[in-house]
Amino acid sequence: MFSILDTFFNWLEEFSSSPSFYLVIFGIAITDSIIPIVPSETMVIIAGVSAGSGQLFLPLVIIAAAGGAFVGDNLSYLIGRSASALITRHYERKEKGRKRLEWAHAQVRERGGLLLVTARFIPGGRTIVTMSCGITNQTHRWFAQWVLLAGAIWATYASLLGYIGGKTFGDNHTLAFLVAFGLALSATIVIEFIRAVRKRRSSSPNLH
Repeated sequence: MFSILDTFFNWLEEFSSSPSFYLVIFGIAITDSIIPIVPSETMVIIAGVSAGSGQLFLPLVIIAAAGGAFVGDNLSYLIGRSASALITRHYERKEKGRKRLEWAHAQVRERGGLLLVTARFIPGGRTIVTMSCGITNQTHRWFAQWVLLAGAIWATYASLLGYIGGKTFGDNHTLAFLVAFGLALSATIVIEFIRAVRKRRSSSPNLH
């Protein structure tokens, strides 16, 4: 595993000198907002490590990651909005489905901003929440403001984790990445745990 990572970082050190690497970060961040199996956090952390060792410019890493997240979240929202009528008809066929839809509307309306920020740190969660905002027909202006904030916080957080790791461990890029990735994973687990506890305490129905 370490050998593979060492080889990858050796390749990264050569490739990261090209401006096209920022486009890679931007593109992966977009894709991850729609297809949650794409590891955007991993790429941003790697870019941060590279910035810490002087191969990339940290502000541009943050801008590329935040910009990609913003575009991707908006695409996810538009997908949900375009399918809103179809999904609404499906749930309104039964009383249980109607209650779930009403619950989703209430959750997004009451805690939508907070949900958008916290969900950005949960792989898959960001797609569900952003798409749900479109399905429940939240205003695009409101949505865009919150995902801009969420993307900026996420990009800065992931980039700085990698950057600090790169500065701390110097030429040992593999160790810098593993430490930064471990911290990011720990934060995700904590957020998921808190979310699960709050969900158990709620007696409201969930939208599936």
